[in-house]
Amino acid sequence: MDNGARAVIFRPMEQTSAPNSVLIVGGGLNGAALALGLAQAGQAVTLIDALPRETRDTPDFDGRSYAMSLASVRMLEALGLWEALDGDAQPILGVKVCDGRVGEGPGPFVMEFDHAELEEGPLGHMVEDRHLRHVLLAATAEHPGIAELSGVTVTDQNVSDRAVAVTLSDGTTCDGILLIGADGRGGAVATRAGIARDVTDYRQSALVCAVAHELPHHGIAHQFFLPPGPLAILPLTGNRSSIVWSEDTAQAAAIHALDDAQFLQVLRPRFGDFLGGIHLAGKRYSYPLNRTLARRFIAPRVALVGDAVRGVHPIAGQGLNAGLRDCAALAEVVTDAKRRGENIASPLVLERYEAWRRADSSALAMATDGFNRLFSNDNPLLRLGRGLGLAAVNASPMLRRKFMREAAGLSGDLPRLMTGVAL
Repeated sequence: MDNGARAVIFRPMEQTSAPNSVLIVGGGLNGAALALGLAQAGQAVTLIDALPRETRDTPDFDGRSYAMSLASVRMLEALGLWEALDGDAQPILGVKVCDGRVGEGPGPFVMEFDHAELEEGPLGHMVEDRHLRHVLLAATAEHPGIAELSGVTVTDQNVSDRAVAVTLSDGTTCDGILLIGADGRGGAVATRAGIARDVTDYRQSALVCAVAHELPHHGIAHQFFLPPGPLAILPLTGNRSSIVWSEDTAQAAAIHALDDAQFLQVLRPRFGDFLGGIHLAGKRYSYPLNRTLARRFIAPRVALVGDAVRGVHPIAGQGLNAGLRDCAALAEVVTDAKRRGENIASPLVLERYEAWRRADSSALAMATDGFNRLFSNDNPLLRLGRGLGLAAVNASPMLRRKFMREAAGLSGDLPRLMTGVAL
């Protein structure tokens, strides 16, 4: 695919959207997926992103990857995108979870999941950011119902009884029927709408990179719980794995400041030698870890999705999956309301979306918070208790299956897109 051929930007001089358009602020993964879901169901969409398209769509591997649940994969299938991604995706065939200490290897208690215990197939797939982003951006650029505005920011938003209007940094304005904030943690759409957030600082930072290794991973994802924070080793295509490594903030900053050779020296005793020798395969990133949860998911003519709703610890790799479930639910609520002749931005319609997603979002935030607090310590009593808990789950086929279905995104009231059914 030619990235340059798809750099389509619609930007007339004064008015840049139709009054019946849904305005989405944030053209990242969630914003693009939601735009496609709505547009494929016949809704006009204007997608606004602060970054130029060429900055967002790059063929270079930068180390960023996502553990996409089976339900998220089905959503991409329903949107017609998975065929273009399948060849670059690594199936997750199993998961191993254990406690441990740096340099000592895994502890005696291990919890293992095998995809063969689920009749639906792999638990999910690992997909690199460069592939997923490119396929999404190509699809939004090609869809006639999506107008894209790249390289501009929203500086103001105003809501009336009939419409919502946003002012852009280039002086133009956009009018629409509904405004959706897909602009991440601390996003300005929520702030301008008066939606407050609850924030918990974990005093941890994540170190993110990819490594190449000598031995095959066999599609197994590993989660090591170390006293400073969890270390996830997630399989990528070939003999490569994605690393998400949590440390306390000061230690993470010191590690991130090391050169690549020194960084690997610190990583190796944590990583172990079960995959042979390792070396870096991409850039390294570090970002602070916290939990954020919006007190409301909606305001008059405004709805939030993705990290704008909730930001969670990467301990379970569920951030993008939760965001895509938001997008699938909102697209379904809006589409069904439109087909019934309702005003898609009415409080009753938006409240359906909030009611659908609030409990699940709160449960995910609390679960990731609880797991991080339980495992990110070296208390001997807690170590024994969580070890016994891992062993108990591992010994129970019923519990294992329950955990696997949760990880695969198959539990709860699923939106149609996440069952593979187009809107």
